[in-house]
Amino acid sequence: MKNSLRPPGPLKGKTIVISGINLYQAGPLSVYFDFLNVLKETGILEDNHVTVFVHRKELFDKYEALLEIRELPRSRDSYLYRLYYEWIYFFNYSKKRKVDYWISLHDITPIVQAEYLCTYCHNPSPFYKPGRLDWKFSKKICLFAYFYKFLYGINIKKNDYVIVQQNWIRDAFKEKYKINNIIVANPENKWNFHSHKSRDAKNKSREYRFIYAAFPRVFKNFEVICEACRHLEDHLNYRVILTIDGNENQYSAWLKKTYGNNRHIQWIGLQEREHLFKWYMKTDCMIFPSKLETWGLPISEYMQTGKPILLADLPYAHEAANNYDRIGFFNVNHSPELAEKMRRAIKGEPVFGRYADINIPEPFAKDWYELCDMLFH
Repeated sequence: MKNSLRPPGPLKGKTIVISGINLYQAGPLSVYFDFLNVLKETGILEDNHVTVFVHRKELFDKYEALLEIRELPRSRDSYLYRLYYEWIYFFNYSKKRKVDYWISLHDITPIVQAEYLCTYCHNPSPFYKPGRLDWKFSKKICLFAYFYKFLYGINIKKNDYVIVQQNWIRDAFKEKYKINNIIVANPENKWNFHSHKSRDAKNKSREYRFIYAAFPRVFKNFEVICEACRHLEDHLNYRVILTIDGNENQYSAWLKKTYGNNRHIQWIGLQEREHLFKWYMKTDCMIFPSKLETWGLPISEYMQTGKPILLADLPYAHEAANNYDRIGFFNVNHSPELAEKMRRAIKGEPVFGRYADINIPEPFAKDWYELCDMLFH
């Protein structure tokens, strides 16, 4: 394992390769775009030869004049293809060129010849303990978590840097893989809620509205909210808005069948990002009970509204809500506790407070600019 955390010398005339062949949609793909945008803004794309490996070239058309784009469309056909590219194809590619920096943006450390190697690790599933519902509805995900723990470890000590989004994941990597060259880099949230008009307190409906925005995977833990609604008195004037409708998968179908007759729950289905932000502005409080996150982007998004959040009492949530002053934590496995905090919120009783600052040890990057400075200067 290499020990340097800041390569020497100015960044000009270098060969930089960025691989993210499994990034193709939504949040993970935005990591790729955010990284390239910062490289553009800082002049790194202009002053160096940058090659990117991608799943679909057309997604990167806006960068075509600035860098070399290489498409590997079969990278998502199976994990055999993915591992072939990461460990054989990339190695053969790197042998034919003098690569100064190789940045892998999706978890697996490639086998390559490069002066500096860095891997960005998103997936926290190897550190999750599946429960009964996970094995009932998501057997593949459970098995995949064990497989991923193995994949993470292969070649990981060849990295000059491993990047993760939170300090608790850094601690887990240190314990599991015995490495210390880990940078914590917080994801950026560029949405500006000030461009949306919040509901005026004088005109706000008496109905108290909660929202939970997530795709229906078992670890997202929708059922603790639905069970909490069963504990609440029916006469209370509230509504819980869930971004599922029962048609997404087996888990959501089970949720709708089990809790669909509760008049306080509104099933709005998956939302485009713009529509979701409008829902944020129509609601009074977010509930976020997920048992597993690399960050929990909806938490950061909802914090920008200034509204309260009932939040899972887990390490990822404590970091994501760092120093926010309208937080109430609850046990993700205890629906009566969540119900009581919902009841107090509905009645306007004290339930929210400030969570104290968490001190993130160095190396730490609060945004992409600081991260690039660590990687390239």
